[in-house]
Amino acid sequence: MKLLFILLLMLLGAAFTLMNDGNVNLNYYFGNRELPVPVVILGAVAVGALLGLLAALRNITRLRRENAALRREIRSHSRDTDYL
Repeated sequence: MKLLFILLLMLLGAAFTLMNDGNVNLNYYFGNRELPVPVVILGAVAVGALLGLLAALRNITRLRRENAALRREIRSHSRDTDYL
C-alpha cells in the first residue's frame, strides 16, 4: 500500500512537471535567475521540510531524554521489586 502511494505521488509529480514547463523569474537579494517552475516548487518544498525538521528537532531530543529517564526509572523499580 505504501509503495502504491509513493508511485501515485511520483506520477502526480511527473504530470505536474509536464503541465508546467514554463520558466519563472526568481528575484533574491543578490540578483535574479530564471528557473523552471518545478525546480522552484521543489526547492520551496525542500526548504520547508528542512525548516520543519529543525523546528521539531528540539521536541524530539527532549522526548528522547525523557524516554531514557523513564527507562532508567523502570529498571530501578524492577530491581527493587526483585528484592521483595
